[in-house]
Amino acid sequence: MRILVAEDEKALNRILVKQFVKLGYSVDSCFDGESVSDYLAGAAYDVIVMDVMMPKKDGFTVLEEMRSRKDTTPVIFLTAKTEISDRVHGLDLGANDYLIKPFSFEELAARVRMVTRDSKGNSTNMFSVNDLTVDMKSHEVKRAGKVIELSAREYSILEVLISNAGTVMTREKIENSVWNYDYVGGTNVIDVYIRYLRKKIDDGYDTKLIHTVRGVGYVLKEE
Repeated sequence: MRILVAEDEKALNRILVKQFVKLGYSVDSCFDGESVSDYLAGAAYDVIVMDVMMPKKDGFTVLEEMRSRKDTTPVIFLTAKTEISDRVHGLDLGANDYLIKPFSFEELAARVRMVTRDSKGNSTNMFSVNDLTVDMKSHEVKRAGKVIELSAREYSILEVLISNAGTVMTREKIENSVWNYDYVGGTNVIDVYIRYLRKKIDDGYDTKLIHTVRGVGYVLKEE
């Protein structure tokens, strides 16, 4: 899952990025509202964690512009303001959640899971296809009840596939969901990781779940 952190307090920004990376997320970060618009022009995010009071362009303005162009990316606002009117204003503009500073990272992480569940139409942290299950909270992967050990990158790619089960994902789409802007590589890396995943997910099972769509990309489905 790819997250954009927009927070002008540099120390807090660094802490949030570090903690989200520890959880296995791909993270980009910026320190002002104009940069948020620039990042959104170049990539798709699963969720944006955004401070309200930022230089150049505040979070409310950024969100209003997003929703006006039909960008439905989930947004969680961070703010030091405690006035109910501010929270109501943000929610009316289309924010998905609000967190008052100071806050615990554990609570923020839980809210990130919640809004991304909602955006994908899933009521729990569990995703499943056939006898393959993925727990988005614990990152536990099982097939036919057997725990499968995956590297952080393998897990991230599987998460993209299973949360979009039945939908063909291009190599570029997978790459953009898993790596941040610092990544320099090629889409052939995706093919390498798909081979790793197939060996762990499909080898030894009659029903294969990871399928190649020639010339396009990959899809996770029961077939």
